Formats: sequence, C-alpha cells, structure tokens
Amino acid sequence: MKTRIIIYIIIFAAISFYSCEKIAFEKKTETDPITTFNYLWNEVNTKYAFLEYKNIDWDSIYVIYRPMVGSDISDDSLFNIMGQMLNELRDGHVNLFSQFDISRYDITLLGPENINSRIVKENYLKTDYQTTGSFIHNFIRDKKIGYIIYPSFSNSLITDFELDYLIDKYAETEGLIIDIRQNGGGYVSNVFKLLSIFTFTDVKAYETQVKTAPGQDCFSVLEEVFIKSEDRKKYTGKVAVLTDRGSYSASSFFSVCTYAYDNIFLVGDATGGGLGLPNGGQLPNG
Repeated sequence: MKTRIIIYIIIFAAISFYSCEKIAFEKKTETDPITTFNYLWNEVNTKYAFLEYKNIDWDSIYVIYRPMVGSDISDDSLFNIMGQMLNELRDGHVNLFSQFDISRYDITLLGPENINSRIVKENYLKTDYQTTGSFIHNFIRDKKIGYIIYPSFSNSLITDFELDYLIDKYAETEGLIIDIRQNGGGYVSNVFKLLSIFTFTDVKAYETQVKTAPGQDCFSVLEEVFIKSEDRKKYTGKVAVLTDRGSYSASSFFSVCTYAYDNIFLVGDATGGGLGLPNGGQLPNG
C-alpha cells in the first residue's frame, strides 16, 4: 500500500490580514530596520507551515540574526540579513523582493546537475523528434519506448488534442518515459490533466490541510483530493518519470501525486520541493 501523502499548504489570508494592517499603517507605522526585521521574523513564526516538519527552531534563528540589525543599518545590509534568515527555511517558494534585489533559495545547488541536454538530443530525441504543444517527444529503443520531455507546466494549458495524439502515437509501446528534469513548475491544473490519462478510475492523490492560525499545530481538518479519470483515451503501460533538483513547484507536486499510481515510478534525484502555495504582503518599510 502506498504511503499516505500529506501536503501542508500555506494560506496567509491576505485580504483580511493586510486590510487591517493597512489601517494601522495609515495612522502611524514604524519603519526602522529593527521593527521591519521583527515583523518579518514574526510573519514566518506565525504563518509558515513547515517549521515543525523541517524541524526548524525559529527562535534560535532569531537569536542568530537579530543582533546583526542595528537602527542605522543600510537598506542593502538589512535586505541581505533578512534574505539569509529566510534561506534558513530551505524553501524556493520563500522570496524577499525589493526595488534593488530579489532574495531566493536556490535548491538546485544542493545537488549536482545531472542532465546533459546535448546527450539527450543526440541519443534520444535525435533529429526527427516532434513538438506537440509543450511536449517534445520521440520513439527510443527500437520504438519500444516513448520518450516525452515536458519542459514546463507553465507554457500553456494541456489540451485534449495533445494528450489524445500522444496516447495514439505511443499506444503500442511497452512503456513511457516522461522527463520533467529542469521543469520549474507552473499550472497545477496541468498536473491533474496529465495524470488523468493513466487511470480509468478517480485516484486519491493526497490529503491536504491549510494553516489556519499562529502556532505550529494550527491546521484545518485533512481533506482528500482526487485526480479525476475523465472520459478520455488512456495509456495503460508502465511510466517512468525522470526528476532532478530542477523539478520544482508543480513538477514536485506531479512527482508526489505519482505515488498514488501503481504503474508510475520515479527515477532520478530528489525534486526541488516548493509544494506550499505562497502568499505574502508588504513589510513596514515598504
């Protein structure tokens, strides 16, 4: 039996929370560096869903970084310190934006780059490959296997025509390889659309809950999420999904959902993560 997958999703309740904050800002807002730092630290402390899961002691992070911030620190230095603090979360969906820079955590640097596009082109795609929508594909291994590269979940919404074409083309193969290495994510709807061709029944993909209040254990009741089979053509063979550190956000989400399928298995490096839904707001200093 497949292990139950639980995904904690961050919802910041931006409308209600930040509308209240705006009223306070209009009266009087302290914008000094220490106030700004404390505000950001507290936002993570009360709203980030993965602190307990990642075993992060956020109080100890405060002890490390707060002494670095003085009342006369420059905007550049404050930005860099707060960016370093956020990187302790090891989450590529956590970013800090300013007019002069963007702070981000590059998960790809945690492992080697284990894909060579030249090798892929010369030995697998070759010169007679096809491009159907966002899918790049060809036969390999004497046409026994279909090799499909899906470079991005965000290029466009997957159409019924594209999926039907791929199923018809590779219907007689012994299996498919779906390569989502270096796929940085995109539309979650494309995850459900693509997975719908591999099952004749609705599949329970995961259970989800939403962070509802400050506190590491304040979450909504678990809700089941299903991938609908849809009334469409199906591929019934084995499917290998290739992943790497650059398989991020919706690609990680796609990879997690494959655990619900007996005919799909993962091959490659750990994905880049990014499963929580990001939301945010403005710091006191703008």
